Amino acid sequence: MSGTYLGMPAFPEAARVSTKNERLRANLTRATRTIRDKRAVAVGELDDWAQLRQAGKDIKDRTLARLDEYLLQAEAAVQAAGGIVHWAADAAEANRIVAGLVKAKGEREVVKVKSMATQEIGLNEALAAEGITAYETDLAELIVQLGDDLPSHILVPAIHRNRGEIRDIFTEAMGRWGRPAPEGLSDRPADLAEAARLHLREKFLRAKVAVSGANFLIAETGTLVVVESEGNGRMCLTLPETLISVVGIEKVIPTWRDLEVFLQLLPRSSTAERMNPYTSTWTGTTDGDGPAEFHLVLLDNGRTATLADEVGRQALRCIRCSACLNVCPVYERAGGHAYGSPYPGPIGAILSPQLRGLASEVDASLPFASTLCGACYEVCPVAIDIPEVLVHLREQVVEQSSGHRVERAAMKAATWLLDHPAAFGAAERVAAKTRALHPGKLPLPGPAKAWTDTRDLPQLPAEPFRDWWKKNRTPEVDR
Repeated sequence: MSGTYLGMPAFPEAARVSTKNERLRANLTRATRTIRDKRAVAVGELDDWAQLRQAGKDIKDRTLARLDEYLLQAEAAVQAAGGIVHWAADAAEANRIVAGLVKAKGEREVVKVKSMATQEIGLNEALAAEGITAYETDLAELIVQLGDDLPSHILVPAIHRNRGEIRDIFTEAMGRWGRPAPEGLSDRPADLAEAARLHLREKFLRAKVAVSGANFLIAETGTLVVVESEGNGRMCLTLPETLISVVGIEKVIPTWRDLEVFLQLLPRSSTAERMNPYTSTWTGTTDGDGPAEFHLVLLDNGRTATLADEVGRQALRCIRCSACLNVCPVYERAGGHAYGSPYPGPIGAILSPQLRGLASEVDASLPFASTLCGACYEVCPVAIDIPEVLVHLREQVVEQSSGHRVERAAMKAATWLLDHPAAFGAAERVAAKTRALHPGKLPLPGPAKAWTDTRDLPQLPAEPFRDWWKKNRTPEVDR
């Protein structure tokens, strides 16, 4: 990935601040509970949901096991349909490719359909450095952009904002980006949507280049798929003369038949809808219909390294539904910005550290941003065992961190002691004989003191159980 959000502290410090924001917590609580309650109803309508979930998991696992083959198949199909395929090893290469394509057209602006991959690589900022303005067209992404903000949710990037805040952002900032907000704009959802529609319409009609992501890439035909709820994606994918799609290599699926499974799983898990309002598909270019030029940028950016991890690779199954965020008690209280990544919540806590590595303080803290309650695994439509990956990543953090030397030394000593019964028995006897000298509470310094001050250490017995058993057992007991 291109790096953590500039200036973001580690999760504990960021969460310590965000959890004190009462408005943020109220906005998140209201929104996440509404979404998850509706999702439960939508999922409950299907008797075969468990089978669909298993099918989605199996398709993703089979694809990841032969990812190289399917990517080459997709590349050949895209090229046969008139598209041009670019391979990007990392964020910097992907950004160079996109910026170069836009400048080659002599353009200085692009319209964008919502794309997690372009957020991941920091494409908007990279284009701005080249003198190119990227206009977000998804309503929530537009709110974030106009508010000089960062997205905080996978499905609803502006979930941390309420209607009054959105109205104020539109009133203050729309004029600087294009058509200003109507006079006397209210905070009614219909009025806010209409203001956004009018603001964006001129950009759709003017733009010559569009940038998209894709929810799926079908290898057998080279077809890309975007699912969305507003119609802005359809405008970006059809009106401009040039379309550039930046797609993570894990988004490939083998066949159209596989797509049928995910078009049932994704809408119900994300927006709690039986089917998606707008499902756009495109295959290369067609004379007189849609963009005349199509470029596909296949993005690695840490995915190959993630694929090599037998436990962590399951994160690549993710279809970006955000169901795990909506049930997570940590996300609900801390908010998405605390994760320091475009991927917040439970999936972000396992995906970002794998894509970016564990070198930064932010990424090393993310695997610990969870209670391991398992709610995320229960709702995941492709059965990603997020708690398992979290524990796996925690082990890696401990292994590479010098701050855990004492803990590692203690664990090694305990392992040796438990492997040597005679030494363990002797240690028990010493502990029993010196029990009068043991403190009632564990004398830990710093923040841990608040925890140990309210918990008493258990008292040791006068003699170890092994010694008591030797003195009191009888032949009858042995029989």
